[in-house]
Amino acid sequence: MGLPALEFSDCYVDSPQFRERLKSHELELEKTNKFIKELIKDGKALIQALKNLSTAKRKFAESLNEFKFQCIGDAETDDEICIAKSLQEFAGVLQNLEDERTRMIENANDVLISPLERFRKEQIGAAKEAKKKYDKETEKYCTVLEKHLSLSAKKKEAHLHEADNQVDIVRQHFYEVSLEYVFKVQEVQERKMFEFVEPLLAFLQGLFTYYHHGYELAKDFNHFKTDLTISIQNTRNRFESTRSEVECLMKKMKENPDEHKSISANTMEGYLFVQEKRSFVYTWVKYYCIYHREPKRMTMMLFDQKSGAKNVDEESFTLKSCTRRKTDSIEKRFCFDIEAVDRPGVITMQALSEEDRRLWMEAMDGREPVYTLNRDSQNEAMAQLDVIGFNIVKKFIYAIETRGIDEQGLYRIVGVSSRVQKLLSLAMDPKTCADVELDSTEWEIKTITSAIKHYLRMLPAPLMTYQYQRSFIKAAKLDNPEARVAEIHSIVHRLPEKNRQMLELLMKHLAKVASHHQQNLMTVANLGVVFGPTLLRPQEETVAAIMDIKFQNIVVEILIENHERIFKDMPVSGGGQANSQLNLPRRRSTDSKAPSCSERPLTLFHTPSFSEKDKAAEKRNSVVVNSNADLPSVNCNSTLNWTRFNNLPTGDGDQDGLQLSKQSRPNSLQNPKVRSSMSTSPPLRKARALYACKAEHDSELSFIAGTIFENVHPSREPGWLEGTLDGKTGLIPENYVEFM
Repeated sequence: MGLPALEFSDCYVDSPQFRERLKSHELELEKTNKFIKELIKDGKALIQALKNLSTAKRKFAESLNEFKFQCIGDAETDDEICIAKSLQEFAGVLQNLEDERTRMIENANDVLISPLERFRKEQIGAAKEAKKKYDKETEKYCTVLEKHLSLSAKKKEAHLHEADNQVDIVRQHFYEVSLEYVFKVQEVQERKMFEFVEPLLAFLQGLFTYYHHGYELAKDFNHFKTDLTISIQNTRNRFESTRSEVECLMKKMKENPDEHKSISANTMEGYLFVQEKRSFVYTWVKYYCIYHREPKRMTMMLFDQKSGAKNVDEESFTLKSCTRRKTDSIEKRFCFDIEAVDRPGVITMQALSEEDRRLWMEAMDGREPVYTLNRDSQNEAMAQLDVIGFNIVKKFIYAIETRGIDEQGLYRIVGVSSRVQKLLSLAMDPKTCADVELDSTEWEIKTITSAIKHYLRMLPAPLMTYQYQRSFIKAAKLDNPEARVAEIHSIVHRLPEKNRQMLELLMKHLAKVASHHQQNLMTVANLGVVFGPTLLRPQEETVAAIMDIKFQNIVVEILIENHERIFKDMPVSGGGQANSQLNLPRRRSTDSKAPSCSERPLTLFHTPSFSEKDKAAEKRNSVVVNSNADLPSVNCNSTLNWTRFNNLPTGDGDQDGLQLSKQSRPNSLQNPKVRSSMSTSPPLRKARALYACKAEHDSELSFIAGTIFENVHPSREPGWLEGTLDGKTGLIPENYVEFM
């Protein structure tokens, strides 16, 4: 089990459980920091002591082998698993090279020591500074609060009002510091997955260059190195999109903290001061209290926020009654009395504020709490899965497939918001729906595609339902690809009938859109990025939910690629097919079947810029990924597609944040009868790889960026070249290389 996600809403509650989760992250960061320091020390010893090279390498390898990555969440992607086992792979390589002594690596300090020191100082060091600030603000807040709550109610109103304002300022500052610290801790935890491993990978590459005797071992290592390079790139890309979502959520919490506080319909929890008689003197003791409405059960535990010390013993009793304490009857403010069924006497408690007392009072006397409904309820009356809804979607799909299925950026580029709203209003009104002519030029294709997405967002619940949202995510997290398909197949047939019918209609359409990806540049992966957050939006916007966006996209990819099997065939009775697949080992398919586009390496596009206001409108439903480098599309056609895509008009609307990636193999591999024209190759015999690629068939070559190929010439397979690498001749994607 990995590290638990730190929810921003827990910063306001500041419960013992939250502190424990935060402490586990701090311990992990400290362990990482110590490990990096040891790693740097070992690396310097390796450079300075040529005579002790064998000993230093062995210790270095042992350190790598002992360290284990801890990821946030309950499951890892294939790329994260690849990265997690990379240190063990590195250790094995170093142990094999123990007896191979040669001259010291000249640039080891630049590729290994400096990046690790920079990561430790800039990232882990920043997290430590944030912790100091957080601890300082915690102590300050608790001190001010205790002092404030000790004020007599008989003080002048102006004095009390001023004191309240002061506490509110300190409390708000404490919340902001807490949010920033939680954000920084999770950011560093995510960053280390790539910023930590990349220097090690570069260091190993340098070793292979200078160790002649390790040449054969380096060739054996090339396959894993290629996988790891792609995995690091994929992980970095997902990190950028996830970080933007988490940062957006943190900003929302800062701007409107009251709207994002965790208020449960079944429990109420927080800190209360309880009046207790000790040594013949009444004193106020701070407890963390949890009240369960249904059994009317109150649990109290001693906890010191300053030190993080928790008393193991807990006190629990059943509530009998709760009465507000009048101000003139006690010196303290915000007090109320409770009586218990199984405990004698009256217990006087003091809340942290008037609002806090009101919430406790409402919870204990059974009144309904003041709580805003889910944001989706605003649109409940608008869109439904009824006859009108089905007719609208069918009409829109027909217009898209007949008029603009080859339009570039289909579903990615959105229409003008006012035009989309107008189209939906006319189409959903029984009086005007018949008059809507989608064949006319009045309605642009981007307006129609945006209307479909907007209709799906307006449903009271996501099309794939809140009930099965977690089940779909769990299915996407299964190790075996066949098990994922089988489990999703089973869950789809448990959906309500109308939901399943609408989902089938949509997936059939998206499969048709993906089949034209060479023209519209919308692959299955791209459509998954657009529709994943819409069809599987979570009921509550949390950090953990944002971390699962990548799995939402995978679910939609599977539905599109396997829509005929999933919707036409009934799943195996009792889920036997899915269960039998769960025990299969993780493997890479080497069958002769056409590989899916989700198995291709990632390639990013720079999408045209758009305004911050428009960006926010779509951010809830899409993942925005920005690359640091312009990369061409991995497409089986010529590289002219990149030029075409980069010049796409954006209209007046924004864009669904999208990572254009994972293009499919040439059509000839999928269907021998399909042939496409092959671009003319230059007459030169050598070519250089522009990007990394891993083979999915025995006839293909695996390579990394910068690899030089000999004897390169056109292949009989359209979109592919033939070349020689290390004595082996095989296929090379034409748009992965440039001729020298």
